[in-house]
Amino acid sequence: MTIEVLNETDADIDVDLLVRQARFMLDRLLVHPESELSIVLVDVPAMTELHVQWMDEPGPTDVLSFPMDELRPGVEGQESELGVLGDIVLCPEVAQAQAMAAGHSRDDEIALLLTHGILHLLGYDHAEPDEHAEMFGLQGELLTVWTAAGEAR
Repeated sequence: MTIEVLNETDADIDVDLLVRQARFMLDRLLVHPESELSIVLVDVPAMTELHVQWMDEPGPTDVLSFPMDELRPGVEGQESELGVLGDIVLCPEVAQAQAMAAGHSRDDEIALLLTHGILHLLGYDHAEPDEHAEMFGLQGELLTVWTAAGEAR
């Protein structure tokens, strides 16, 4: 699995932890082990620009996902096709504000956002109630397993 992380911010981010978490999540979702993923950390002005350009919504957001090869998760006994998952763009400043409001650490919020972004790259969405339930249920399961495995440190 090729996972590239580019930190374009001044935020002190544990890049190795992001790579470990992404690999952990992708393994659990049976994504082909030679697939590629890019994670980019940007500041508020850059995220605001991307949010307006791609979502036509004002202000910054926490995470954006840009799928490339429209891969889907594998199924038991069969991993996904080989391909490029795409890019996940995270904004640590927005994550920090959300973490404070939620009463947990910025790293926990970034873990949640990274998982959310990965699920979007794999075709999950939350526009409809049934989609929301499926995506957020899987997101919660993945984060619980990640934390229980002791990998989150």
